[in-house]
Amino acid sequence: MLDAIKRLISSQDDSAEPDEHSTELAAAALMVQAALSDGVYADVEHDRILEMLKSGFHLDDAEAADLLDEAEGLAETAVDHHQFTKIVKELPKEQRMKFMTQLWHVALADGENDAHEDSLLRRLSPLLALTDRERAEARQAAQGEN
Repeated sequence: MLDAIKRLISSQDDSAEPDEHSTELAAAALMVQAALSDGVYADVEHDRILEMLKSGFHLDDAEAADLLDEAEGLAETAVDHHQFTKIVKELPKEQRMKFMTQLWHVALADGENDAHEDSLLRRLSPLLALTDRERAEARQAAQGEN
């Protein structure tokens, strides 16, 4: 009986392995979550994410659209941000700073300064191993580029 329980537990452990997402997919899902955090997923936010996916990951229009479609599905069903931030956190600090700036571009794309978007990026910052100061610098950079 004990052996049967051990086999059952070990077979569940093997099948319960979490899905690993690519860096591109994790980044895209976080961008979608930033866009959704104010309750409105505006076309301008969608378009901004597409632009950043194409330029940041050197994707053509179709590849970026497919990636964004998959990211939208993941972002809408995700229960937390950890599955995405743990992947992006592995990038070098310079790239994580650039990514935080991209998140701000998404959050500010609709021209509104929303407290929910600000709150989300404040929570994501330490999960991406970035300080409050670095988050603020990324926001200033995004505002200066808009």
